[in-house]
Amino acid sequence: MSIKGLFPIDKWDFKSESILAGLPPEDLDLLMAHKSEHVYKKGEIIFREEAYPAGIFYITEGKAKKYKVDRDGREQIIYVANTGELIGYHAILSEDRYPDSAAALEESIIAFIPREDFLLTLQQSPVLNYKLLKTLSHEFAVLANSLTLFSQKSVRERFALQLIVMREKYKVDFKPGMPVEINMSRDDLASLVGTARENVVRVLAEFKEEGIVETRGRKIIVKDVGKLIAIADYK
Repeated sequence: MSIKGLFPIDKWDFKSESILAGLPPEDLDLLMAHKSEHVYKKGEIIFREEAYPAGIFYITEGKAKKYKVDRDGREQIIYVANTGELIGYHAILSEDRYPDSAAALEESIIAFIPREDFLLTLQQSPVLNYKLLKTLSHEFAVLANSLTLFSQKSVRERFALQLIVMREKYKVDFKPGMPVEINMSRDDLASLVGTARENVVRVLAEFKEEGIVETRGRKIIVKDVGKLIAIADYK
């Protein structure tokens, strides 16, 4: 089932893959001139909060989580980045340290782009400047929506909404009627929803009883996204 027209996914997803889409070939070549690719295992750190940025990262294949850790060591996932997205560029634009950490959610191929190449491309590419500005504006709106979500929605509603968003991210060669498997640990889901693991397990069991999802190990298959949209109760 497509959620187009049923749920405003753009209000909850950064869609930063559009930064490189349509970039003139000469600008893309300049940006990628000295890139180096690395295979990251699941859970492997890409960059840490407060570290100085040496460059930015392009997810060639796989997924990564951006997160912050509180004083008690608890992790809060801010965003899940998908294949084709850039991460780590905010720190360079602000001339500051990384404001958050990033780690691979699954085995991923990620390209490192040196800071110098990123800044040089920015100087020479009005298209990249425009795309970054547009993306940053959109990210601000998404984060504002997320703050409202955590302050006004129940765990059940937040979990339903995050399952909708993750379903979109885990689509591969999707066709109507195809099942979509969300392959995330219960701990990562709890961090994404902003609650304890036991709450996620409890609500997930409720969703299974209601026929909304099924599980295969850690994988979650959304069977009725329409019911999730109703539960999320987005106005």
